[in-house]
Amino acid sequence: MDSIRDRMVKFSSRDDKSVMINATQGHFATSQSHINYYIDVTRMKVRVKEAEEAAKSLKVKLLHHVDVVDSIVCLDGTELIAGFLAQEIEASDFHMTNRHETMYVAAPEENSIHQFMFRENIRPAIEGKNVLVMVATMTTGETVRRSMECIEYYGGTVKGIIAIFSTMQYVNGIQVYSLFDQQDFPGYATFAQLDCPYCRRGIPIEAMVNGYGYAKL
Repeated sequence: MDSIRDRMVKFSSRDDKSVMINATQGHFATSQSHINYYIDVTRMKVRVKEAEEAAKSLKVKLLHHVDVVDSIVCLDGTELIAGFLAQEIEASDFHMTNRHETMYVAAPEENSIHQFMFRENIRPAIEGKNVLVMVATMTTGETVRRSMECIEYYGGTVKGIIAIFSTMQYVNGIQVYSLFDQQDFPGYATFAQLDCPYCRRGIPIEAMVNGYGYAKL
């Protein structure tokens, strides 16, 4: 029996009740912090209808805030949502500089020392492009910062950050547009690894979590 999955509760976005994700309360760890909720974005990333609804809601958040978009760079396996969002952007009042009048959706490769990179065949989707970064969940923003450095290294300009769930409103001065934030989850909290109240009380970590899912300990 998977106790984490069994305790899942469904939450709706405050801004769009048609967009929903599951979450479980407990003691969890990311690579950078400890948290008291595991936010499960799996269904939104793998179910076509839910990915499409998420993209429509994200388009509304971006409209009138981001003017030019050429590419979406995907982290945490968010390519399905990004594909639908690209279609929404192409059909709406956004501008692009791509001569072929269609958007790029790409994901960086991460090497053994956790550096992001784009191979030669993918670089045309980044060089000289106005880029949105899409991430599943974000608590400290460290992964997104590394992706932004990579995009800038390859000649792209980050115009905005998109997240399914984020505790942050800005990363390196770039605005974050998220479907969910900590206000959607009662009592949500994140702690530095050395300042975790659960650890001080001897409550064990249930699982390591990230935008791809969880691994029970």
